[in-house]
Amino acid sequence: MSPSLTALFCLGLCLGRWVTAAQSGPLPKPSLRALPSSLVPLERSVTIWCQGPPGVDLYRLEKLGSKKYEDQNFLSISAMKTSHAGRYRCSYQNGSQWSLPSDHLELVATGVFDKPSLTAHPSPVVPPGGDVTLKCQSQYGFDQFALYKEGDAGLHKRPEERYLADFPMAPATTAHSGTYRCYSFSNVSPYLWSSPSNPVVLTVTAMSRNVPVSPEGSGAPVGLARQDHTQGNLVRICLGAVVLILLLGVVAEDWHSQRRAPRPRVQPVHRPLPPLPQTQ
Repeated sequence: MSPSLTALFCLGLCLGRWVTAAQSGPLPKPSLRALPSSLVPLERSVTIWCQGPPGVDLYRLEKLGSKKYEDQNFLSISAMKTSHAGRYRCSYQNGSQWSLPSDHLELVATGVFDKPSLTAHPSPVVPPGGDVTLKCQSQYGFDQFALYKEGDAGLHKRPEERYLADFPMAPATTAHSGTYRCYSFSNVSPYLWSSPSNPVVLTVTAMSRNVPVSPEGSGAPVGLARQDHTQGNLVRICLGAVVLILLLGVVAEDWHSQRRAPRPRVQPVHRPLPPLPQTQ
């Protein structure tokens, strides 16, 4: 291949890569998460991880509002402090191009204030379709409350100004069953929360029909067999009652017929008349 053809080939290859990069747009955003959880009790450890595609040249992990960042994909916190709480984000660089920033991660310090109380009204046990409300109440003048269910990634937040927040769940389904805790905090310091409340176990009873299993070798369920047996007894009792009624009818008819039959007449005995008195 001549030098001119080689140069043209390299130029076309470079232009093709440039066009492909231009068409593809900005690099996709990475993901950011906290392990084991973004709700971190004071003095507990937590690690923030930023994950992008393979072959990333450079990561940048930053805390918003602090003007501090790390050129790596993780931040390990050995003991959680109130100064660590806040919003984080990360991005990565390939060549001269930066990716879109990740979604914000809210790292919350818990245990800063005393725990609120959590109760279920009218009861923690509710039938499907029923109404139940979880009430989170604090002794302090907090204006924000959050409800957390074990196993769920999300939080249910609700502002309130009366030391109390209601979390209604209606109509209740089996998906609402689980263990709940609530937190209270102030809008002034949205990442400094109280200790979690005592847990409340919410149980939504499932509607079920229990069909007894028939004994091995039988052709019908026990319930049907008992029903057939009961019906047989009822039929026999009814037949017996009918026979008894018929017998009583026969006896009564015979008795009445005997009363209606004429009695045999008794032949009178002809006795001689007394003699007539004699005349003088």
